[in-house]
Amino acid sequence: MNHYEKGRHAPDIQILKRISVELGVPLAYFFCDSELSAELSCLIENLTEQEKYNLLETLKKRKA
Repeated sequence: MNHYEKGRHAPDIQILKRISVELGVPLAYFFCDSELSAELSCLIENLTEQEKYNLLETLKKRKA
């Protein structure tokens, strides 16, 4: 872990998946640019498929 923290090594996708399961966060969490995006990623992951679809439709309407 120390090598990852110091930037000497980067974990591969399988390691990141295992870490995400242990931490209870979605894999996308590790690729977020901000704390806000990371929090949104976690909240969205816990929605049902229907809730995700509804959210997507709502956001598309706001953009238009």
